[in-house]
Amino acid sequence: MNLKQLRYFYEIANEEQITRAAKKLHIAQPPLSQALKALETNLGVLLFERNGRQMELTDAGKVLYGKAKTIFHQIDETIIEVKETGKGIRGTLSIGCNKSCFSHIPEKINVYQKQFPQVKFHLIEGDSYLLTKQLLEREIELAIIRLPIEMNGFAFHELPPEEYVAVIHHQWIDPTDKACISIKELAKIPLLLLHRMRGVGQFEIIMEKFMEEGLEPAILCESPNVDMLLDLVNEGLGATIVPQSTLLKTNTSNVSVLKIKDAKIISESAIIWLKDRYLSKSAEQFIALFQD
Repeated sequence: MNLKQLRYFYEIANEEQITRAAKKLHIAQPPLSQALKALETNLGVLLFERNGRQMELTDAGKVLYGKAKTIFHQIDETIIEVKETGKGIRGTLSIGCNKSCFSHIPEKINVYQKQFPQVKFHLIEGDSYLLTKQLLEREIELAIIRLPIEMNGFAFHELPPEEYVAVIHHQWIDPTDKACISIKELAKIPLLLLHRMRGVGQFEIIMEKFMEEGLEPAILCESPNVDMLLDLVNEGLGATIVPQSTLLKTNTSNVSVLKIKDAKIISESAIIWLKDRYLSKSAEQFIALFQD
């Protein structure tokens, strides 16, 4: 088995079809089919189950695909490292970010771009589960996320903690009446809460606060998208509990933003990256902005 055969196999597995893989590799379909057959003969195993045009990995194929993926990621990172040696900071920096963490981004990019004008940015929004998955798949290099997450395999720099606040439409409270609200009062208002697609997050932490008081809140809506929740609250559907920084660009004329007086909920966030991945110079400099 040589590197060319492995690349052919890898692209067939990615595309799940000989025809699409051939187009991506810019070669004719028959030589690609012959190369795959020669690889299977050489290894003495079937790597794919043929289902019409679809190519599905066998158990042996899945093992080889995992190894090939690691090899090609390492090759790509080696190329980046070699190209960066002796050159200025340039290229494209891919960053993922929770929508509720986006307030950390604009000022940093503004500062960064003035220092390193040859770097472009690729920004991706998603919840913490999706962003950690994209880091593992090497689709992004850095992510700014709300904690907690499983940190195995990740390096990180924690960002300053911030308090969660209650955002409530005026039809549910007298806006001149108070500057804070109790957890018991919140339990009587329909709630629209941030909830990750997978894994434990702030939703579970908030629910635990209610359970500690023996309360069962009225959950009207759950979503990983903070803007959706704030728009719904702005329409009078109830209240939400979100990090204070998410309100920086939100119209709060129809709502009150109140501290939760008897259940302080702290949001922790971090910028994270893969431990075993070569970190580009552009990524290192971006992380440094958060460490000053």
